[in-house]
Amino acid sequence: MYSAANQTYVLRKTTVFILSFLLSTTVYSQVSNTGVMDTTGGEHLNKITVGAYIDGYYGFNTAQPRTGNIAYFVNMNRHNEATINLAYIDVRFNDRRLRGRFVPGFGTYMNANYSAEQGLLKNIVEASAGVKIFDKKNIWIDFGILGSPYTNESAISRDHLMYTRSLGAENVPYYLAGAKVTAPLSKKIIGYLYLLNGWQQIQDQNTGKSIGTQLEYRPNNKNLINWNTYIGDESSLIHPDYRTRYFTDLYWIYNPDGKLSITSCAYIGIQEKKDTIKNTITGDVWWQANFTARVKVSSKVSLSGRVEYFNDPHQVMISPITNASGFNTSSAGLCLNVKLFEYAMYRIETRYFLSDKEIYQTDTGSSTNTNAWFISNLTLWF
Repeated sequence: MYSAANQTYVLRKTTVFILSFLLSTTVYSQVSNTGVMDTTGGEHLNKITVGAYIDGYYGFNTAQPRTGNIAYFVNMNRHNEATINLAYIDVRFNDRRLRGRFVPGFGTYMNANYSAEQGLLKNIVEASAGVKIFDKKNIWIDFGILGSPYTNESAISRDHLMYTRSLGAENVPYYLAGAKVTAPLSKKIIGYLYLLNGWQQIQDQNTGKSIGTQLEYRPNNKNLINWNTYIGDESSLIHPDYRTRYFTDLYWIYNPDGKLSITSCAYIGIQEKKDTIKNTITGDVWWQANFTARVKVSSKVSLSGRVEYFNDPHQVMISPITNASGFNTSSAGLCLNVKLFEYAMYRIETRYFLSDKEIYQTDTGSSTNTNAWFISNLTLWF
């Protein structure tokens, strides 16, 4: 195992390589950042905007899990069941120098992803209050439960090229608790600074605080490049040996409303652990990369595809449900998207997973290295 210093060196070099690659790619209307929760739409009532969202689905997994829960996922994770992934009411207040947002949510996504939170905190998708600190400068500070910037996928499926989430997105925070500073750095770059309770924690698990950063770069109206970082103490009652976590991700979004749309994301993380017997600190690495494209067949029909690879050899984020040691898998998927009406979309998606380890199960409960998932969905919003 590499030392923590070597792991940090790998993280820095990988980040520099990915950033250099994306910035050197030749890229040619304003593109939305699908990595954060959608803030458009709704009915305007003076300074108040009210919206709603319902994401229903039916999924079938070849493992046919007896618990009904599809392994390794929090979104759309119920097998052989017609149900709601996420339904919410979105209430927003906007004034010249004040803003606020309250989004209570329900569904199987909330049940799975908020299981560690307490009481009514389990049902808050977002709840924040913000103030513009200068009259003539567009600098904001927001406090509360915030949408997470990490990876190019949020929990809001209608904003994404595929219906289901990638493994990369499923294993980073979907929400954060703390404070966020937003400041334009130039005409094309917006910077964000986060002071957080921790890695997807509303109720803090230790006395330390975490720091996150985000740079959002729009070179033109068809492209967006986003770079995030995270540093924080992840020690807790569940993981008393955990120390500092280092994480960085980089993603690219191209022409999301065009005939051809593309998005790609890569990240790497290091989790430091303390060996109390040897009194040493080691660092465990996990990483992933994915690529998604969508082609419009007509004004209402499109076809999307995604390929991805996820590698977590030390089980920092994912522990196999079988006796396998370490987790890695590749995945390929296809999704048919049909825009039924202005505020409704129907989708059918299939995904296939392949690993060099037996991390999946068959319908009889034995271990295997493959898995398949079929899912259909109807989403409505206003």
